[in-house]
Amino acid sequence: MTTFGIIGAGNIGSQVARAVIALGHDVVIANSRGPETLSALIEDLSPSARAATAQEAGAAGDVVVVTVPFGRFRDVPVEPLAGKIVLDTNNYYWERDGRFGELDRGEATTSGLLQAHLPESKVVKAFNHIGAADITAGGSPSGTPGRRALAVSSDYPEAAAFAADLYDRIGFDTVDVSPLSESWRVERDRPAYVSKQDKAALEANLAQAPRTI
Repeated sequence: MTTFGIIGAGNIGSQVARAVIALGHDVVIANSRGPETLSALIEDLSPSARAATAQEAGAAGDVVVVTVPFGRFRDVPVEPLAGKIVLDTNNYYWERDGRFGELDRGEATTSGLLQAHLPESKVVKAFNHIGAADITAGGSPSGTPGRRALAVSSDYPEAAAFAADLYDRIGFDTVDVSPLSESWRVERDRPAYVSKQDKAALEANLAQAPRTI
C-alpha cells in the first residue's frame, strides 16, 4: 500500500484520490484554504483519506501529486517532497496564471519549471490531458480494443514507469514522451490535449504537436 500525498483538492486532485483509493491506497490531501474546509470531501473518501496542510500532505506521501493552479507552483513545499516521485498534473492557462515568457516563447515546459523548483524530487507529468471525471470513469481493462492512452514525461525513468503502471491499473495505456523537455507536446491546445485517443492516435498527436501556440 502506498500513501499518496495530494496537494490540491480540486477536480483533478479529488478524482486522482478516488482512483488510488479504489486501488487500495491511502490519501492525505490538502488545499489552499486549510484542512477544515475539506470535511465534505474527506467524508466522501473515508476511511482511506484525511485532510492536512500542503506541508503535511507532502511529508506523509510516499508519492506526491501536485495539482494546484500552475501560477502557484512556487508555493509547493520543497523539502517534504525531496527524494519522492511527484506526479504533476499542471497546465498553463495564462488567463488565470499570468504570463510566463519562457513558456510563451517555447523555451521551457510547465513540468520542467516544477522540476527546477523541486530539484531533489522526481517529477513526472501525468493526468494533465484528461478531463477529471474520466480519470475514474474512462478506463478499461488492459487489452481492450481502443483502450484510451495517456502520456507521461519525466527525466527519471523510474518515475515515468511508476506513472505508467498507475495508469494501467486505473485503466489506461501509456505513451512515454520523456524527457520533461518534450512534455510540451501534451500541454494545452495541442492535438493530444483532453482528447479521447488510443495509443496509436496519441502517438500521432504527440508527433504533430506545434512547439508554440
